[in-house]
Amino acid sequence: MYDISDLKVGTVFEYEKEPYVVVESQHTKMGRGGAILRVKIKNLVSGATLGTTFRSSDKFSPVNIERKKAQFLYSEGANYFFMDQTSYEQLSLGSEFVGTANNYLLEGEVYQLQVYDGRPISIDLPIKMEFLVTEAEKGLKGDTASAATKPIKIETGLSVNVPLFIKNGDKIRVDTRDGSYVERAK
Repeated sequence: MYDISDLKVGTVFEYEKEPYVVVESQHTKMGRGGAILRVKIKNLVSGATLGTTFRSSDKFSPVNIERKKAQFLYSEGANYFFMDQTSYEQLSLGSEFVGTANNYLLEGEVYQLQVYDGRPISIDLPIKMEFLVTEAEKGLKGDTASAATKPIKIETGLSVNVPLFIKNGDKIRVDTRDGSYVERAK
């Protein structure tokens, strides 16, 4: 069992029969009363964020989040199909579940799914991924005070701003947290 001193940023625990992760926490010691913890927590199933306060007497259960490797097979309409790497079972996940991760899904690649109570709750993308540039216009170098960039498209269809020297056929690394260009891959 967790008490409020165990609820640090990133801790996953059960609250109201749902898995939550601590996003922000502020511990306060009251004069004569007990300590309180003001937290911002995120529901791992629905994605909703909640601000609440816990007292020092509150206890929480840890949550068992499994990680499963699943290969992305293909997308059809609003459904994304994955294959569990251990049981070879196919999973169909909706676009509301996949969210912005669809900008980084490559057919045939293996990703980690977080599973709670037998159902997937999120896709863990690597922080940096390599993609092939499919559309890039020639960059015109002009009088610029800072680094000049141009928009390109990668193989998933995502548009990324990159330096002028990037051209069609290049491989680049993209930060999956914000979709920004990191570097040219070798």
